[in-house]
Amino acid sequence: MGLSSFHPIVSQWFSETLGAPTVAQEKGWAAIRERRHALIAAPTGSGKTLAAFLTALDDLVQEGVRTPLPDEVRVVYVSPLKALSADIHKNLAEPRRGIVRLAAAAGLEPPRITAAVRTGDTTSSERAAMLRTPPHILVTTPESLYLLLTAERSREMLRTARTIIVDEIHAVIGTRRGAHLAVSLERLQQVAEQPLLRIGLSATQKPIEEVARFLVGIRPSTSSGRPEPAEGRNPQSDIRNPKSQDSVICRDEERFRSATFRRTRSIRVRSSASSSTA
Repeated sequence: MGLSSFHPIVSQWFSETLGAPTVAQEKGWAAIRERRHALIAAPTGSGKTLAAFLTALDDLVQEGVRTPLPDEVRVVYVSPLKALSADIHKNLAEPRRGIVRLAAAAGLEPPRITAAVRTGDTTSSERAAMLRTPPHILVTTPESLYLLLTAERSREMLRTARTIIVDEIHAVIGTRRGAHLAVSLERLQQVAEQPLLRIGLSATQKPIEEVARFLVGIRPSTSSGRPEPAEGRNPQSDIRNPKSQDSVICRDEERFRSATFRRTRSIRVRSSASSSTA
């Protein structure tokens, strides 16, 4: 699927800024437009970010040019790499600015599409502001998503989410962070008012069937039980599985691990006490 299904100002921005879409983008957009879970495996530089985000941005534009957008979370983007979360937030500013400029030039009311980052570095005042005025796109980490799901006010903020994007998904597969993220994805679905569209991104996904099962959890979207594949990589490419680059533990991860340790220790103490009594 090309750009023809997008709003004219969205397709104009993309064409003028980036030119023709990549294979990964076309296949990703086709699956996402039909609300099918998508696992996009493509090399770095193939446009995975916009393969995942452009349809959500287009949905916001389509609604925003008709009526003012409500202040509510529509897209949750999760990255295990805190630095990548900050980069994505910056990268999303460019299409939003371009869309506003083109809408104004076309005589349309520019849609106000907001984005915010919630990580361990987010200040208390920024967190409070986010709860008062939720962003349309929430950029976060697995640990921060876990904490958001534990508090009543932030859970309420996540009720309106429609899409969850998990970037660098290979970095958490088979790890404790991945296990906790899988639980958080299911908890987010329980909180959300409607079925979530799940999108996974990575340059390295082997075996891809296992990554697909991790992404969709217990809710397969196809008769085969796998999400819609949207692969754009060259089968001749030799893509190796890099090690996680997230070597800095953010404050949210420290709180997450501390809380998990306290609960585990409490369970062990009670179990030991029960055994002694018996």
